[in-house]
Amino acid sequence: MTDPRYLVHGVFWDGPPAAAPGHDGGGPVLRLQSPSGTMQAVSLQPGTPLGFRLAAGSRFCLGHHKVYSASERQHVLCPAQAPASKGKQCERCFVLDDSRLIHDFHRGGRVPEGLRTYLMQQHWLYVATFAGGASKVGTASNLRKWNRLAEQGAVVARYVARAQDGSLVRILEDMVTRETGLAQQVRSAAKAEALAEPLPAARVDSINQGAAASVRAVLSQAAVDGFDVVDELWVRPAQAAALCGPAARHAYPHPLDSGQHGFRVAALCGPHALASLQGTDAQFVVNLAQLTARAIVLGDFASEVPAVQEALF
Repeated sequence: MTDPRYLVHGVFWDGPPAAAPGHDGGGPVLRLQSPSGTMQAVSLQPGTPLGFRLAAGSRFCLGHHKVYSASERQHVLCPAQAPASKGKQCERCFVLDDSRLIHDFHRGGRVPEGLRTYLMQQHWLYVATFAGGASKVGTASNLRKWNRLAEQGAVVARYVARAQDGSLVRILEDMVTRETGLAQQVRSAAKAEALAEPLPAARVDSINQGAAASVRAVLSQAAVDGFDVVDELWVRPAQAAALCGPAARHAYPHPLDSGQHGFRVAALCGPHALASLQGTDAQFVVNLAQLTARAIVLGDFASEVPAVQEALF
């Protein structure tokens, strides 16, 4: 009997937001799809062992989402478990996905009624800064105001506007990018690389504070109604501190598209784990986002320790 293969849907930070500094809020999990189609959540709390081997070299479709209201949505799994051809989806699921329409709604694009209801709820505009100092402007619905930033791996973030709906907040987002040059995306690989040698906390906070101030200055001159300029600091999950401060750590030396891997999670910042390997005192930054849409087999596996450890230091 062969071991079951699980399809990785990614790292999610479920549960309530962190109420104050020093708290984690909910808990991070690696969400997996079993062969029968049920969803399972593997805890990624500090101290959790995680062992797996890659069952295939390619990526597979993660299905699509149907949105029915501001708080109700359905994740429809790909019936064919087809290879991914558009990012993390097959062609069929890409076409059926309601969420792909979100980004054109504010430009006059038509959306289903359920998605319209979702988009008409209150949304937030934020500025997030990552470990290397790269910053981005982004949006979050009111329901996932905190969780979205936790999942992205922000080191420091500030909310800069509260908008009446999702259409307006995306108009503001585009305006901020146009006027300030702030990007709307930072690559996951760049975030992981920066966590190996993060900037001092005060420097990251200063960069974020300056970028947020520039955005608020732009927003204060905006000739549109329906939003308030705000200055609210996002509360980072407490366990992320172990990754965000200066320490001796290294990029994980093995690609996550093949082979077997096993380590103990010491901390998490977004999808990036601080991991300890059996046989060495060194700690490594593992970009678990690289597993998304890949098939794995869980088990008591161990990552190979780099042959020449001196090269790490």
